Amino acid sequence: MTVWVLDTDHISLLQRGHPVVVSKVAAVNPSEIAVTIITIVEQMYGRLDVIKRAKSKQELVTAYSLLRETFNRLCQANILDFDEAAFDIYNELLKQKIRIGTQDLRIAAIALSLNGTVCTRNLKDFEKVPNLKIVDWSIPS
Repeated sequence: MTVWVLDTDHISLLQRGHPVVVSKVAAVNPSEIAVTIITIVEQMYGRLDVIKRAKSKQELVTAYSLLRETFNRLCQANILDFDEAAFDIYNELLKQKIRIGTQDLRIAAIALSLNGTVCTRNLKDFEKVPNLKIVDWSIPS
């Protein structure tokens, strides 16, 4: 079974109804699609930041509504943990001095630990990770 790991960018596209991403996700067995705990953290930080910056009643009400919606959707997802195997791979990647963001490197480590494929538009960075399988589901086939 293939594990398709949606990175934070692809989750955002899915939330916005990106037609190509939505159709690719719909074509795959739901048990094969997952998000990492790293993406959960990034999504929550993003929603909390919008709440913090809200200046009007409507902005704040909308921000809290979006937080609730995001929370509910993510709770239904298959969530991949940053476990000991991922931590060990992450440390090995750090030793290799791969120059990508910390969160992306952690997502890559989780995917590598499960032999999963990362679905991302950020090919430039993820291509730097040896043996990582990547695909961009935002591009029409």
